[in-house]
Amino acid sequence: MMLTLAVTSVGCGKKEADANITEPIYEESSEEAVVGDVVDNEEGEDLPDGKVRNELTGELIDESLANQRPIAVMVDNESIALPHYGLTQADVVYEMMNSTENGRITRFMALVKDWETLEQFGSIRSARVTNCILAAEWNAVLCHDGGPFYIDEYIALPSVDDFNGGFSRVNNGKSREYTEYIVSGDLDKKFASTGASKEYNKYYTENHFKFAKEDTDIADGTSAVTVDIPFPHNGSYLTYDESEKVYKYFEYKKEHVDPQNGNAQLSFKNVILQCTPFELHSWGDGVYDPNGYMYYKIENNKGTGYYITNGKAEEITWSKGGLTDNTKYYDASGNEIKINIGKTYIALVPDDAWGDLVVE
Repeated sequence: MMLTLAVTSVGCGKKEADANITEPIYEESSEEAVVGDVVDNEEGEDLPDGKVRNELTGELIDESLANQRPIAVMVDNESIALPHYGLTQADVVYEMMNSTENGRITRFMALVKDWETLEQFGSIRSARVTNCILAAEWNAVLCHDGGPFYIDEYIALPSVDDFNGGFSRVNNGKSREYTEYIVSGDLDKKFASTGASKEYNKYYTENHFKFAKEDTDIADGTSAVTVDIPFPHNGSYLTYDESEKVYKYFEYKKEHVDPQNGNAQLSFKNVILQCTPFELHSWGDGVYDPNGYMYYKIENNKGTGYYITNGKAEEITWSKGGLTDNTKYYDASGNEIKINIGKTYIALVPDDAWGDLVVE
């Protein structure tokens, strides 16, 4: 059975406010941002000595990483850029349309908490406005190589930290634009040379997700064994592996594997799909960017979507306030959802293609 969501009064694509950047005012404080409770547990949680919860996945990590901010890495998703290195080490992976041209090719933005362990990650490509907005809501350092001039006003904001280019080049036999990777030592050098904080700063507001204490099925959920996303260039889809209780990712009609991790297939415990409006960048006088560069209208907006886990799907709504405000996800009763512990894939599905989404 094919599932599709109709545009409802919550407004998939309903713009709630002006698209101008609205960055909140923060009071200066000498106190460091502190990560709060990660897993839902009213009585508190008795963790092993030296361990804390990763606020991106809910998994156990060394306590030395508790307040380390993640990086958000722009990863090229053209077929010639494959295979991607290190992507299975990401905690959260966004996939979104990069341009309306070239079959609406997508790009990944991968968030990594424990970035010190990366040996090779990428390849790295340019960022778009949407990536600046999303990185800011995670208080993550955006790692990219360039981008259209539209991103400049965002990069200039104090709540947006970025490392722009200058990563290592790897001789992989491809043209230069496919040879830039984060390798061991690159990030330490970047933090040292830019003065960016390795730990969460005053722009960090709260944990992004709420995690269930125990692995939880979606009550009264509909079947979600296959998730076929309307990204025509890449042909992105996920299938549920019941034995491992994760979703395996495919694109270009084949498994997405990571040679940095023994060719393990990219997989996720949670899948979130957002029906998201977008606009081409205007050059004025009715002229729009000829490259098809666009931005998703996620600031001060809300819409519909799906949360998918353990072979089942439920309809949700999403909402986001200003630049550094987290995107929140709610169930049909209006309660913020609690997702399962593990990695999460988030697709920003263009609202004009939402009807082509298949979840069955």
